Amino acid sequence: MIVRMGRPRTKSAPKLPTTTRGRRTREGLIVAGREILERQGWPGFTPEAVAQVAGVSYGTFYTYFESKEDLLHSVLRSVAGEMFTSSLVPPDTTDDPYTRLVESNRRYLRAWDRAAKVVRIVEQGAVADEGLRQMVLEIRELYVSRSTEGIRRLQEAGLANPGLEPRLTAIALGSMVEQVGHVIDTLAEAYDEDAVVDHLSRLWAAAIGLRGAPDEGWTADPRGSGSAAAG
Repeated sequence: MIVRMGRPRTKSAPKLPTTTRGRRTREGLIVAGREILERQGWPGFTPEAVAQVAGVSYGTFYTYFESKEDLLHSVLRSVAGEMFTSSLVPPDTTDDPYTRLVESNRRYLRAWDRAAKVVRIVEQGAVADEGLRQMVLEIRELYVSRSTEGIRRLQEAGLANPGLEPRLTAIALGSMVEQVGHVIDTLAEAYDEDAVVDHLSRLWAAAIGLRGAPDEGWTADPRGSGSAAAG
């Protein structure tokens, strides 16, 4: 759980820097904060440690951030922006829906791998910090909205099951991909990237009834040996 700490402030709250040097110093503190979170977790994430790694004085930390919680919010914004951008499918990717789905899942899992340590720490802190909770919700909404719109377009084109509610479907399938990423990264489940991306993409496509997907039209053995009811 994240507990608010830090020295009492005796001057006005910091503002965003307007000079190149100031912006560079602030960004350096954000980078240092992320490094510490990934190496030491929340217990090691102190203004003193961040300032030392960034190569600035302890007092300089408070020139740019109100507290370590304030810095944590900025680290999360930086990580979230990087994660969202790197998970976007390139515009020159083929228009084939399944190919784009595979590429999207591959890019998301790679982005998640780079961001997972920070995101997990923030999610734990969000239980007690309303500001962090709102930020986590905002980040999730970026992905949910993007997937919802994608599913809706497929439905309108007659390529996906029109009976599914797009947003709920996006939430459910997005949670599946995120949780699998967590199991592989954090719990060290031994699967390689190609196998994971292949299975997640096939499961996602099957769930929405995507036309043209590899498993479209799959049926059990009519003689019964492949039927799910056989067990």
